[in-house]
Amino acid sequence: MSKTNTTRGNVLTRAFAVFGAARAAAAAVEGHRQPTARDLRTLGIDPTKFPGV
Repeated sequence: MSKTNTTRGNVLTRAFAVFGAARAAAAAVEGHRQPTARDLRTLGIDPTKFPGV
């Protein structure tokens, strides 16, 4: 696999991870639950400061 293909694969993997975390966090908030720390970290949100956002 060339470096270009590897980089493209990493970008796509990251995009799917962010999209999945956003969906999971949105579903948790709509259900009046705290999103998981993993999902918040994937989105770049500090889990300890989330309730204050």
